[in-house]
Amino acid sequence: MRKKGLAHLLEPSFRLYFLFLATFALVTALAGQYTLACVEGIIVLILLVHFRRGNEVRKREILSYIDNISTNMDVAAKDTMVNAPLPMVIFQPDTEEVIWSNDRFLQITGERDHLFDRKVTEAAPGFDPRWLMEGKTQCPTEVRLGERRFWVFGHLVRTGDKGERSFLATTYWVDVTDFSSLRDQYYSSRPVVALLNLDNYDEVFRGVSDNVKSAMLSDINRILDEWTSPTQGLLCRYDRDRYLFLFEEEFLPSFLEQKFDVLDLVRGVVNPSGLPVTLSIGAGRDADSYGDLFQYASLALEMALSRGGDQAVVKNRFNFEFYGGRRASETEKHTKVKSRVMASALYELIGDASQVFVMGHSFPDMDCIGPGAGIVAMARKRGVSAHILRDPNSNPAERLVNELAALPEYEGVFLSPTDALVAADASSLLVVVDTNRPEQVLSPDLLEAVNKVAVIDHHRRAASYIEGAALNFHEPYASSASELCTELLQYVLDPKDLIRREAEALMAGIVLDSKNFTIRTGSRTFDAAAFLRRAGADTTEVRRFFKSDLKLTISRYEIIKEAQMYRNGIAVSALFHPVDRVTAAQAADELLTISGVNASFVLFPDDDAGRVILSARSSGDVNVQVITEALGGGGNAAVAGAQIPEKTVDQVLAELQNAIDHYCESQ
Repeated sequence: MRKKGLAHLLEPSFRLYFLFLATFALVTALAGQYTLACVEGIIVLILLVHFRRGNEVRKREILSYIDNISTNMDVAAKDTMVNAPLPMVIFQPDTEEVIWSNDRFLQITGERDHLFDRKVTEAAPGFDPRWLMEGKTQCPTEVRLGERRFWVFGHLVRTGDKGERSFLATTYWVDVTDFSSLRDQYYSSRPVVALLNLDNYDEVFRGVSDNVKSAMLSDINRILDEWTSPTQGLLCRYDRDRYLFLFEEEFLPSFLEQKFDVLDLVRGVVNPSGLPVTLSIGAGRDADSYGDLFQYASLALEMALSRGGDQAVVKNRFNFEFYGGRRASETEKHTKVKSRVMASALYELIGDASQVFVMGHSFPDMDCIGPGAGIVAMARKRGVSAHILRDPNSNPAERLVNELAALPEYEGVFLSPTDALVAADASSLLVVVDTNRPEQVLSPDLLEAVNKVAVIDHHRRAASYIEGAALNFHEPYASSASELCTELLQYVLDPKDLIRREAEALMAGIVLDSKNFTIRTGSRTFDAAAFLRRAGADTTEVRRFFKSDLKLTISRYEIIKEAQMYRNGIAVSALFHPVDRVTAAQAADELLTISGVNASFVLFPDDDAGRVILSARSSGDVNVQVITEALGGGGNAAVAGAQIPEKTVDQVLAELQNAIDHYCESQ
């Protein structure tokens, strides 16, 4: 069929010419010139016979030439496939059955006979051909065959009739063992810089005799030497409580696999009072220079300390990785030197600013408004106008905001995010309270617009945080942002400089996050409360901010009724209808009052925003922040939450249970 079609294409079309010649002969005969017509007819027949014979000879020569070329090309193609320098295999991608392979492919697979009727994955167990069906021309991963490694290239060819969907896959295997080994050697020999910090050095060695201190430091150094010795790296102590550790990256996976067990070993060193030593590690990897590695390690160590210490953080050029830090308690710092320095620095920043804006997280609570009132008092003493961003939507601090706004001193203090953005100028100062994550602030646009930013927060730092702040007062040990703000106020204000309602707002923030001074409280928490009491805070008035009506109380107990114990000590209440966020948070708090409940989770849908809201609480034995971080949330060890968009309650519940399982199994 192919030759007939080709012959038809090669045949010249002279039919029209012969038709004209025959027509002239016919016209001549009709004119009565029969002799001339016969002569013309004979000439036409002679030309036709000659043309046909010549055409047949020409077609045979052309077809013979084409067949000769096709035969030579087929022979060349077959010889190329059989003797190709690259291993080749042809198979059916849907069934993975081998159609043909050359000898080189048999050699790399260790096969002696042909692979007909066998699957290509049997000869190459690490090979997955699905990438061919996805339209790719190169395997996304290297394929290992014994000790050799290969890059695999290939393509698909359609076979069969047009109505069938049958394909053949041709693949070419390139040996890259030497290149891969050299690459792996390069990556494994890259340097890693780690900074080790003894978190509670002052607290552990306060009042300890020199002999005991020397023995404890000797134990710590021995533990660190034994932990670092397999790496043959460099460990040196460059400060009283800090070490520099330099090693190659090939040893980092073993540290990650063991989850930096040196943290537990160091915690075994205890002073005579029973206080254990805690260690924080910040490691930097995947940088272009030693200077960048040291900067990564410093940022990682800062992240570890801001999350409460007693953990390891690894930073590369893209993100942070967290290990350890699963204990809910943070060590309270007894020294107030940092607070005094921060108070002086913040006071100077306020004095240099044209105006001050105070902003908390979205859906602000009393631990946002309380510190805001404290900053307003500080700015009033400094003679600088101050404004607090007000959430136009319903929120837990709405009653407190209304009472502050009614004061003469607070006329024009509360602004909407839009008005604040319009009023901001180049000399404005923005103070962010009760959050350190840029995506959680009430107005991200204002955060981007203001040049000078100060952060006051007590939540453990997450991978995303406000960078480039002029002042960062971040203490995870504190019960609340109100406690931190009160500490600052003690160094720049007298109790009489605070309006009574401002003192009560700060007290309400402490009461809210400390659950009436029962969770995450230390001596500094009560010192702050005492200062506020001297400033006129009335505890009876503070309790009034926490009262709820009968309807919300019934709703809170309905949430508690739906709770179920998922694991020992962990209660989960999943609701499939919207509820008040404050009520849900209060229900999570109240679940902790039940015997046997150490942690509680309440989740419910927010249909208006198309998301699921999660509130988490812990009495101290479970670190709920680690669990909520797996769902994109955050907080601190005792109080945390998350907002998961575009998912149902069932999906979030399954993710929460997986996060709880992972947390419990890693303990």
